[in-house]
Amino acid sequence: MIKKLINRLLGKAAPVNKHPFGKREEIGPSEHGINPRLVDERALNVVRTLKQAGFEAYIVGGAVRDLMLGLAPKDFDVATNATPEQVKGLFRRAFIIGRRFRIVHVVYGRGREHEVIEVSTFRAYLDNVAAEQVAGNEKTSKSELAGMKHAVDSTGRVLRDNVWGPQEEDAVRRDFTINAMYYDPETQIVVDYHHGIKDSKNRVIRMIGDPVARYREDPVRIIRAIRFAAKLNGLGFKLEPKTATPLVKSRALLAEVPQSRLFDEMLKLLQTGHALASIEQLKVLGLAHGIYPLLDVVVERGETPFVKSALQDTDRRVGEGKPVAPSFLLACVLWADVRDGCAKRIQDGQHAHPALQDAIEDVFDARIGDVSGRGKLAGDMREIWLLQPRFEKRVGSAPFGLVEQARFRAAFDFMRLRAEIGELDMVLSDWWEAFSLANDDLRNDMVDEVKLEQQQQRAKTPRAPRAPRVHSVPSRANSDAAPQAAAADATTERSDLPLDAVAGDGTDAPKKRRRRRRPSGRDAGDAPTQDPQA
Repeated sequence: MIKKLINRLLGKAAPVNKHPFGKREEIGPSEHGINPRLVDERALNVVRTLKQAGFEAYIVGGAVRDLMLGLAPKDFDVATNATPEQVKGLFRRAFIIGRRFRIVHVVYGRGREHEVIEVSTFRAYLDNVAAEQVAGNEKTSKSELAGMKHAVDSTGRVLRDNVWGPQEEDAVRRDFTINAMYYDPETQIVVDYHHGIKDSKNRVIRMIGDPVARYREDPVRIIRAIRFAAKLNGLGFKLEPKTATPLVKSRALLAEVPQSRLFDEMLKLLQTGHALASIEQLKVLGLAHGIYPLLDVVVERGETPFVKSALQDTDRRVGEGKPVAPSFLLACVLWADVRDGCAKRIQDGQHAHPALQDAIEDVFDARIGDVSGRGKLAGDMREIWLLQPRFEKRVGSAPFGLVEQARFRAAFDFMRLRAEIGELDMVLSDWWEAFSLANDDLRNDMVDEVKLEQQQQRAKTPRAPRAPRVHSVPSRANSDAAPQAAAADATTERSDLPLDAVAGDGTDAPKKRRRRRRPSGRDAGDAPTQDPQA
């Protein structure tokens, strides 16, 4: 803004617009082929509410692309010319979020069944050369950024983008052509400025504008390009060469992106139902390393049986419409570190439980850091790991307490994957599956059966010989009582002799009593053996 004013005063020409807004095209249902029945009723309600209030409103982004491909979108976004405050005022449960780009979350339902419709305001096209510039980043320049609507850092990365404008300017601000289409579910018209429909038909993922400049504006677009390439690869989509070529060189720009945002983008790569495909795309595009340290670990271990099974299980659950938790997948990825660290501590003499706890803390420090705030995600991962040893205990009250744990199901699924790769016996997995589904009577019978099996197993296993007893030397305090004790022992011994031996035959020496030999083997009870080889 200030630079524009200075340029005017100095008579300098305004920079040439290198990003034409494109020509507005309106495509009807006969050409785009969208099935209106695939539109979510709650997204339709948001559009209607905004239009009834006098605003423009469209379904936008990936949802339009998926609808055109005949897919049912999992998420719906809405774009409007209403400001965030105006949107919030129209809905009972609406929340303004974000600082870099303020949007509104309109919430429907509660608990796991809730759905969020994300509503964004049309953004104005602003040349980043004219934007206000700060020397630091989001953290170091937080107070300075508080009053800014459009700001960039020294590299040109956009830190604030909250200037509103018309739809054609909003379209050029979006990243890929196939994500820059607007669909009105009431008129069934698709509005397209950058040939998104053509690219969808040609199966091309193309960046709007100059890819190098767009990656510099927001380096997270690098990860988004990978995600879309992985998601749409099965449908024949490929990255346009001009869009793909700068990816490797632009990777260094990710170093300036906040770790929390990279963490969220990593989870999107792994939890949108195309985790294995995403890892493959990272390798194909030469980005297997250097995007995010924890993602590097996922790629490195993606071919190991345990992590591969976890990734496949995550993709399957997403495909079936089941919920997935990042804590479970990350617990699988980092389990080798926890397991090996715990084993080493036990080998060094530490007790099992504190060894496991210390190994977990080391893994958090080395792999996770403070990016998750050590909050719910870290707590869930810790519980999954700490519950693993408890699956070995199947007698007494332990099994009943374990199935009541809040994280039992996640911990059980984790244990099941361990059994499937041979780390545990599948019998253990099957037993817990049956126990978790049984009633109390059947659970008691199952526990009693395990107890009986363990008793029979101990009976078949020969006991290790006991070490010989070591008698202590009597102290001086007891030495004076030794003569009386010896006399008492003699009297006791004589009283145990046969009657004729006690009576004697007129001599002082009594007959010796023959001691009965103890039986050998198990009948000998706890009598220690003197044979070191026995």
